[in-house]
Amino acid sequence: MNEPRHMALALLAATVFATAAAAASESNPAEAWRHYAASSSSSVPGFRFPHETCFKAAALAYDLPYTLLLAVARGESDFDPMARSKANAHGVMQILWPTTANHLGIFRLSQLYEPCTNIDAGARYLREMLQRYGGNIHLALAAYNYGPERIPRGGGDIPDGATWYSGYILRHLNYIVGDGRAAPSGADRLYSDFGRSTLLTFGEPYRAEAFVAGLEQRAPGVQLDWFRQGTGAFAVVLVYEDRDAFDRSASLLRLAGFRLDP
Repeated sequence: MNEPRHMALALLAATVFATAAAAASESNPAEAWRHYAASSSSSVPGFRFPHETCFKAAALAYDLPYTLLLAVARGESDFDPMARSKANAHGVMQILWPTTANHLGIFRLSQLYEPCTNIDAGARYLREMLQRYGGNIHLALAAYNYGPERIPRGGGDIPDGATWYSGYILRHLNYIVGDGRAAPSGADRLYSDFGRSTLLTFGEPYRAEAFVAGLEQRAPGVQLDWFRQGTGAFAVVLVYEDRDAFDRSASLLRLAGFRLDP
């Protein structure tokens, strides 16, 4: 990236962070998850995702919402069976090796790179967390990410990062089910059919979140998302259905002050 563009992006990011701060502070993932559990847990995906048979089997086996499993997988690895984090978590559902894997009866690391095995393990662990927290999805997700020893059964004060993770998975759920803003339409289309272009990469998840929230305010209609990468970085990504959609999004981003590389 050249220096003038780097400086321009830094100025844009500062503006975007400021406009997003108020909205971010008002988010309430706990309430959103309660609403999902009460009225939306039977919702169907907006389109077809990888490892569909594995996810459906695990959802049925552990009595979990199919869309919830998909949301966790998208947030954790973007469905990559070979994903590995710097924290030594592996596979589609990012199962921690060796502690969580051994707890779930998996004693060979190679097993975590088998999609159905990994998805089944993640579903079992999520079901265990839901039972521990009385069906509270917000707390179960916090424990899935931070570990149950750090999340009180009654809730109360939980780490800010755990609350953030719950909201992060909630955004991916919105993409999975389609909320008219983040998710392309077309239930018969494959997830892999959609194009992506990385806009920026941040070292801190909160900065990626704030950048996306602010840029969405400045360029409504652009389909943005962010993903945790194995290195610990977070990539902000433009999602588009075809070349025409890419060109429309690029135009909107230019008006918002962000120019895509050719």
